[in-house]
Amino acid sequence: MRKLADSELLSLTGLLKLEKDGLAMSKAVKNLIGDQDLQKVTDSSILAMEGRIQGIQQFINENNIASTQEVK
Repeated sequence: MRKLADSELLSLTGLLKLEKDGLAMSKAVKNLIGDQDLQKVTDSSILAMEGRIQGIQQFINENNIASTQEVK
């Protein structure tokens, strides 16, 4: 795979942060929901967000995007 441009790395980072923030918010709000149907929708949304986060993380790992180098 080609090396990602800086703008693409920023977009990927922003997307991951957005998903993680949305997941945290959904988990916090879930406990405040009284309606069972709305709780089911929230649960499925949480599962979808977790899946997208795992997909982004897998993409990063498989394509060696986040390099870990020794600091000298």
